[in-house]
Amino acid sequence: MKRISGGQKKKLSDKKILITTGPTYEKIDPVRFIGNFSSGKMGFAIAEELAENGANVILVSGPTALKTKHTNITRIDVVTAEEMYQASIDNYPDCNGGIMTAAVADFTPLNPEDRKVKRGKENYSIELTPTKDIAASLGKIKAKDQFLIGFALETNDEEFNAKLKLEKKNLDFIVLNSLNDSGAGFQHDTNKISIIGNNGSAKKFELKPKTEVAKDIVDELIQFYEK
Repeated sequence: MKRISGGQKKKLSDKKILITTGPTYEKIDPVRFIGNFSSGKMGFAIAEELAENGANVILVSGPTALKTKHTNITRIDVVTAEEMYQASIDNYPDCNGGIMTAAVADFTPLNPEDRKVKRGKENYSIELTPTKDIAASLGKIKAKDQFLIGFALETNDEEFNAKLKLEKKNLDFIVLNSLNDSGAGFQHDTNKISIIGNNGSAKKFELKPKTEVAKDIVDELIQFYEK
């Protein structure tokens, strides 16, 4: 894919873009939580690339040790899926669009304990309740002049499941990566993606550093605006 040249560097200078990234931590008791292995690296890389191209970025990040570099990035730190949902709902209406890279918990403990749970001789059960679907919620309020990009990390029936999410959540395109691909997914500095459009188009990319993957995704967004 053609890279953005120096003369194109500010094609997103009039855009304000929301990004969610990282994991969420769902509290079991004061010292334990349900989480996942997301590092936030992909979302942070996209945020930096968007900022380099002139966009003002609202980065809603779950717990991560990563730091932002560009002054065009405003960071909002959250912990839980509910906090990420609220920050997204609050900010998306004032943005040109959103990119949902976060690995948000699908379930959260219904009744978290206010004291540390002690070890016992019997099994310990936790009742879980579904969290709010952030991408689907934004898809419902998306205006005609807004875009919404989703991510799908799959382990089976990858393209089929990604296309279902694309349609169900009212996305403009979705970025698919598979845990079956070596070097892709959580914790890695590399990723291997496919970009699937709502018109049925699909572009497959080789394994590359996440900083380069971010360029591919931002290039796709710029092309989306140029249509």
